[in-house]
Amino acid sequence: MAAADSPSAALRRDLCSRGIRLAGKMRADVVDLLDAYVEQQGLDASASVAAVEGLPLAAVERWDEQTGTQRLLENLAAYRAFRALLAQMLEEQREQLGEADAGLGRALAAVLLQVSAFAYHLEELLRLESRGIPGEEEEEEDGPPPPPRLSLFEQKLRGLGVLRELAQWAVRSVRDLRQLAKPSPATGVAPGLAESP
Repeated sequence: MAAADSPSAALRRDLCSRGIRLAGKMRADVVDLLDAYVEQQGLDASASVAAVEGLPLAAVERWDEQTGTQRLLENLAAYRAFRALLAQMLEEQREQLGEADAGLGRALAAVLLQVSAFAYHLEELLRLESRGIPGEEEEEEDGPPPPPRLSLFEQKLRGLGVLRELAQWAVRSVRDLRQLAKPSPATGVAPGLAESP
């Protein structure tokens, strides 16, 4: 039980709680942005979107069997991908509309900032667990490969798919962080975090 009262356990719980709040706020903002995006782009909210290259999917088989480290690493990889995809969307939005709809651009930039902050938050959790941050060096240097050139309509649909999946990831992240914050009954340590990768 002493492990649950240790400074690192308290810090982990605090980081998980803050992460849950961040993810909840991000989801609310993404849902609002999604509504504005659909209206601005003239899309049907129920439009079917084909798979988007580089888009991480929130759905996972055997979610309950994942370790805490696996959860954190998958979340980090997803939010890094979303950071690149949202930056691309923001650039395309500026090219398409210029300053015609600065409100949508500001909302997109705000969500991009939240995604970046959340990725940093996940990195802090991984550092706390002394796991190191995978791909930290090369991710900063190389970045994703340039995307194929899409038509304007394909860009709009890709944006719709990105925002939808980001909203799903925010929900999954809350679930993952709640799972990480729970102390294990036997040890008092968060499940999966004490396990070796």
